[in-house]
Amino acid sequence: MKINRRLTAIETRHLKIFVTVYKTRSFTKAAEELYTSQPTISEHIHNLESRLNCKLFDRLGRSILPTAEAEVLYPRALSILDDLTRLVDDITATSQTISGELIIGASTIPGTYILPEIAASFRNDNPGISFEIRINDSARIVEAVAGNELLVGVVGAQSNKTKVRFQPIADDELIMVAAKDCPVTTNLTLKELGKLPFIIRERGSGTRKNIETFLTDKNHPLTSLNICATLGSSAAVREAVKANLGISALSRHAIKNDLERGSLKKLHIEGFTMKRSFYLVTSPKRTLPNHYLRFVQNILELQKKIIGKM
Repeated sequence: MKINRRLTAIETRHLKIFVTVYKTRSFTKAAEELYTSQPTISEHIHNLESRLNCKLFDRLGRSILPTAEAEVLYPRALSILDDLTRLVDDITATSQTISGELIIGASTIPGTYILPEIAASFRNDNPGISFEIRINDSARIVEAVAGNELLVGVVGAQSNKTKVRFQPIADDELIMVAAKDCPVTTNLTLKELGKLPFIIRERGSGTRKNIETFLTDKNHPLTSLNICATLGSSAAVREAVKANLGISALSRHAIKNDLERGSLKKLHIEGFTMKRSFYLVTSPKRTLPNHYLRFVQNILELQKKIIGKM
């Protein structure tokens, strides 16, 4: 009997049935205990005997007796099944422990103003977690997730990438603002907007893409703006507006304190509201490690609670 070489090829189901038959000394009782039919039990035992090239039970009328080979196999089968059970328990215990490093890609606004608060709350509940938030423009974060460089991203605009999944997780509004001492009137038409110096984000920015989309919907392409500067971050745009270089549209998350302090003033554009969402970006083909999965579930649960209060 060539047990050692062949045992790795034996299905767990075969071993479980063998052990049950060995203990009950009956195909019928084994079938009842395993909630299956006697022919199924017989088939599994026959397949096991064929694989091991030996006979495991002698059929003596209505009773059966284990052979010498079965006596050798039984303790080893028990050991294998016990090891499998412990393996499942160990994996389950691992999946219940939320620890490890979370590397999250994010565009400027969610990476600066939204994720830190969520990360702090998540880590308070799971002290074994550490975070790295990599901030870049939305297009590059989406590319990184699509290219398997990142498992999770949070961005301010969707793209036509088919390799990733976008799930809305938070709302935002782009607000047109000017410096507090800027002489421009606070109520403007789109035509008047086009005559003012305008500060725009760089290509690939979710904010830029949203502004472009909103303008296009109103039959005003981005080229209709009098762009005086292109800057690489919302913070740079905010400071340039405060310095009276021009006006711009910024996330309410980025300018909340400035509006409250009066260092920036809000401009109203006739018939023009720029509301958008932030999106969780994942790859449908990637299996998230447990701590990533729990973090994603936490974000989605927060979104459900927010929607439920609206």
